[in-house]
This record gives sequence, C-alpha cells and structure tokens, in this order.
Amino acid sequence: MSELTAKQIEPELTEGVSIFGYDLIREVLLHDLLGPDGPEILYWAGKRLARKYPLESVSDIISFFQKASWGRLSIVKETKDELTFELSGSIIEKRMKDHAHFHCKLEAGFIAQQIESQKGFVCEAFEHPRKRSLTATFTVKWDPKDTAWL
Repeated sequence: MSELTAKQIEPELTEGVSIFGYDLIREVLLHDLLGPDGPEILYWAGKRLARKYPLESVSDIISFFQKASWGRLSIVKETKDELTFELSGSIIEKRMKDHAHFHCKLEAGFIAQQIESQKGFVCEAFEHPRKRSLTATFTVKWDPKDTAWL
C-alpha cells in the first residue's frame, strides 16, 4: 500500500465515527447494492428503523440522530400541520462535498415515521439538500384528518 493510499484511508473521526468506514457502507456499498431505486428503498428503511426504535418526543429524535452519528438535527419551524428540521454537522458537510448522489432519504423516512407515531397522523417527509450551506432540511407534513394505523 503506498503512503498516499494509506493516508487516504487513515480513519478521520468526526462526531465519534470514522468517516471512511461510514462512507464505505453508506455512500459506496448501499449505492451499489440498491442501484437507482436506492433512495426510495432507504426512505422505507428509515421508516422501518423508526418502528424498531420508537421515540417519545422530538427531543428524543434529536438525541437519536446524535447517537447514530447522522448529524445535528434541530427544529427550524413548526405549524399546526408541518415541522421543518435542519440537519448539519461535519459528516453531512463531507457527504455533500464528496458525493454527487447525496441524499438523506434514510433520515427523512426515520423522521416521518417518528412524527407519525408521535402525532397519530400519517406523515411524509421531504428532504431539501442545501449545497450552499452544506446542510439538509426536512419538511414533515401531515393531515389531521388522515389518522395513522398505530
């Protein structure tokens, strides 16, 4: 292994996680395995993860993101039928800079299902990568007339 190659794979730690290891799985392996349907599959996988790890509040969701090394999640805005979150942090910045196919569908599905379980209404989350600020926002919408099967 050349010195340059060894340096390239030297574990860069951010928020307690090796970015290289995270990148291998998240941005290379999953992308190759799932192909063009990857983003949609990851959205539903995020919903499934949320069902396995039910959380009681938005602050619990924020803590979960930190523990899972998914980035720093914060609430931007809340209305009667919508929540807007922002996801930031060095891992998000690096993913955005390094990958043209960047998306946060897994995180969007996870948030949608958590809010659905907490509110009792069918929810959908939309992600909005912000290349300029190297963040992603999520808009979670629900209809109070559309009750979820809980």
